[in-house]
Amino acid sequence: MVARMLTAAAVAKLKAAAKTLEIPDAGAPGLRLVIQPTGTKSWAMRFRRPDGKQGNLTLGRLDTSGREADTAPVIGQPLTVAAARALAIEISRQRAKDLDVVAEHRIDKQRRRAVVHERGTIGAFRQAALAFVDGHKVKKTGQKPRRWREDARMLGLDYPLDGGEPATVKGSLCDRWRDKPIAEINGDDIYHLIEEARQYGVPGLRRRNDEVSEPRGRKMADGLAALFKWLHRHRWIKVNPYLGTHRPPAPVARDRVLNTKADVRNADELRWFWAACDAVGQPFGAMCKVLLLTGCRRDEISRLTRGELSDDLSTLRLPGERTKNGLPHDVALPPLVQEILKSVPQIAGCEFVFSTNGHSPISGFSKYKKRLDAAMLAKARKAIPQWQLHDLRRSCATGLGDIGISPFVIEECLNHVSGAKSGVSGTYNRSKYKPETKAALERWADYVAGVVSGRAANVVPMRGRPNS
Repeated sequence: MVARMLTAAAVAKLKAAAKTLEIPDAGAPGLRLVIQPTGTKSWAMRFRRPDGKQGNLTLGRLDTSGREADTAPVIGQPLTVAAARALAIEISRQRAKDLDVVAEHRIDKQRRRAVVHERGTIGAFRQAALAFVDGHKVKKTGQKPRRWREDARMLGLDYPLDGGEPATVKGSLCDRWRDKPIAEINGDDIYHLIEEARQYGVPGLRRRNDEVSEPRGRKMADGLAALFKWLHRHRWIKVNPYLGTHRPPAPVARDRVLNTKADVRNADELRWFWAACDAVGQPFGAMCKVLLLTGCRRDEISRLTRGELSDDLSTLRLPGERTKNGLPHDVALPPLVQEILKSVPQIAGCEFVFSTNGHSPISGFSKYKKRLDAAMLAKARKAIPQWQLHDLRRSCATGLGDIGISPFVIEECLNHVSGAKSGVSGTYNRSKYKPETKAALERWADYVAGVVSGRAANVVPMRGRPNS
């Protein structure tokens, strides 16, 4: 059939026949109006593909509305005469660059089908959250994050400690958005969710206080950021809706330490702290003492298991999955720490050193901390500046410095890779300074014991290795 310049009026007048009709348009090479025997009209292109085979590409149905779209025409949408012609010209331009438009269209069609599939049950929020918890690994270690169960609960999945399928937390995100397609979650949804967590609490989880909590908002923001980054990386979604979302700012860096003056007669806060630990009793008081003497993080000690201690209690070996930086950490325990660990009552069948119920590690830190603060206040008989359990780690590091321990050794005591052992030095100096860290922690324990007893401890500065 001879090509002719098609118009909207002419196309509207064309009638169907017993067989399919193809009417070439002179306005664009290869463009044809296809009229089915049923009367359905659509646009198609006929051309030679790069491999010499006949190329057949359906562009879309005829748009008889008479209104031109504001956006560029794309394959699959209804097309007016002008839109079909513009699309055909663009396809011809792509073919001139040796692009196989038929193959590209098939790939794009498969992608669209995948998106539709994702919008079904597989693309629902709960299924996406399950996939994230199962597949998300820390890049450095290749293991699940240390607190992956807590992160999963924030999303609404409660995983039992002994394994098995998770339960959905009532009122949580996974309950609220169980069937919501993840592709429909946008930046506004995420922002309002972070604000809800910040002001009223994480959905489905009990909040510790009724006040606005910036840390709670940050935790929710970080959890959602990790979730959608993983989903985007693994092509569950095409666009990461978290990008550009406001994250509650981090708090100002703390500098609080318990008094660690070298003159033990003036180290009152350490003395009050130690006496308060005795007043609070086991296991919380003992755990706090170990935090101060080792400089370890709260969860590293509160979740301490019998298997992580040597038989003679002289060494604590933390695996990488239990440390913040993912690096294993061996701690030589001074005799004072060993005595404290021996004093903690053992519960038959319990793997955790510090436990109150025999099947899980100690918890309820806010409650215990209030009791500890009250006991310290009773000993001091005057107001004490507010402090947190994490400040015990800073107090240990500061105290080590005050008694003359070198920065390299302090970094190893705390399992740090920043500061003194960062950059080139950290890359080439792989020493763990085991003799030095053992001696340093023993001297720190001796100093604390001197504070507690009121005697003068031996705090002669140590001679460390030369900086490497």
